[in-house]
Amino acid sequence: MPTPPPRRPQDLMQLLTRAERLAARRLQGVLDEDGCSLDAWRVLSLLSDGAGHHMSAVAEAAFLPPATLTKLVDQLVDQNLVYRRVDPLDRRRILAHLTPRGETYWRRLSHEVRAGRPVLSEGDEELLRGLLGRLVDTLEQAAVESPT
Repeated sequence: MPTPPPRRPQDLMQLLTRAERLAARRLQGVLDEDGCSLDAWRVLSLLSDGAGHHMSAVAEAAFLPPATLTKLVDQLVDQNLVYRRVDPLDRRRILAHLTPRGETYWRRLSHEVRAGRPVLSEGDEELLRGLLGRLVDTLEQAAVESPT
């Protein structure tokens, strides 16, 4: 029997990219059953905290340019999942919120997503969250210290 070729060491960027793509593909498979895009899921996820968020914060959390986010939020408004209101503290800004129908939709989707997610042990999931959080913090700090 031939010996399999040695595995090339994978760098961190390759592992992170592969993990993100596999996770996104799996998540999209679950969301497709409900006609929800990954971008819409990200928006609904942020708004699910009930606090209401400025459109710039929603764009950042959803990794979308403002114009694309506006179109997406327009669609979510048309579906009666999201509504917009003027920020009472700064009338120049708009806050986005989930509608009651959006909250119900979010809860159902959230349950389906959790059920369809591969299970890491609780300790492994917490470890991964902690390490990824530290990586993000480190990269954000490095970006502040040496903007390019």
